[in-house]
Amino acid sequence: MTWVRIVAWRLAFAVPLLLAVTFGMFALAKASPFDPVRQYLGDRATTTSPQVMAEIRANWGLDRPLSEQYAIWLGHLLRGDLGESRSLRLPVAQVIGERLGWTLLVVGCALALMLAAGLVLGTLAAWRRDSWLDRLVSGTAFANEAAPVFWVGLLVIWVFAVKLGWLPAGGLTDAAATAVTLPDLLRHLVLPVAVLAFSQSSWLLLFVRESVIGVLREDFVTGARARGLRERTVLVRHALRAALLPFITIMGARVPELVTGAILVEAVFSWPGVAGTTVKAALAVDFPLLAALTLLATVAVVLGNLLADLAYTVADPRVRVLGVS
Repeated sequence: MTWVRIVAWRLAFAVPLLLAVTFGMFALAKASPFDPVRQYLGDRATTTSPQVMAEIRANWGLDRPLSEQYAIWLGHLLRGDLGESRSLRLPVAQVIGERLGWTLLVVGCALALMLAAGLVLGTLAAWRRDSWLDRLVSGTAFANEAAPVFWVGLLVIWVFAVKLGWLPAGGLTDAAATAVTLPDLLRHLVLPVAVLAFSQSSWLLLFVRESVIGVLREDFVTGARARGLRERTVLVRHALRAALLPFITIMGARVPELVTGAILVEAVFSWPGVAGTTVKAALAVDFPLLAALTLLATVAVVLGNLLADLAYTVADPRVRVLGVS
């Protein structure tokens, strides 16, 4: 029952949040100085008559009031119709369906790598506090926090693809490939996953380090050492386990940064996922596609926070979520 109440409580906030985000998105599109019709026509916009352009706007409903446009779009959304992409000339649902799996693959692999590396390095840095290892790990993490994701991606491409030639610079397969094979896919997956995991790992590493340092001062850790337990047992089974409880909530709050990082990484490495498609949709002023992708990103953030709440109740049954007992 506790889980049901948590889900119901989150949904009560999620519905008005999604409505506010989608309506704000429509308001921004209405106020945008970019003309989607001219962007759609491209070079032909200079030779197309104003009457034809007005007809296109009317067909797209761009000449209608903001509230009416939003009501029509919301009605279609509730019926499962996401519209048609103006730049790709395909149904939006088909565009997302063909690309969502590739984004989930990159994000899932990067998340697993980020968690493993962050937990191990953060714990070692806390255990060897003020040592050369701690200074190296913490200094790299702070430097990484200041480095833009796209800059890290371009640097990695320059080193490992251009100079050393070890890995491909981008794409899903080689240019001459006629089908996607597992070895080829894994080679192309290495750099995007590594860059996304590295760019998002600094906050996790630093958080684990500070949490473990704080827990190592607690009385129950001192008592475990006094009982003669091995240092590795004290560190992993006592200190790290207690330090990770707040991390679960913070992990849910960092989902927006993971989504943003995925967008930039997919754009840099030409990865055919929905995140990189967001950039293309924005550049093409493809509003139907951009609206659906923005809604999808918002849902991902809401689900991330929901899963964090559920995981916290599992990890610590003493937790009482607001209004849930």
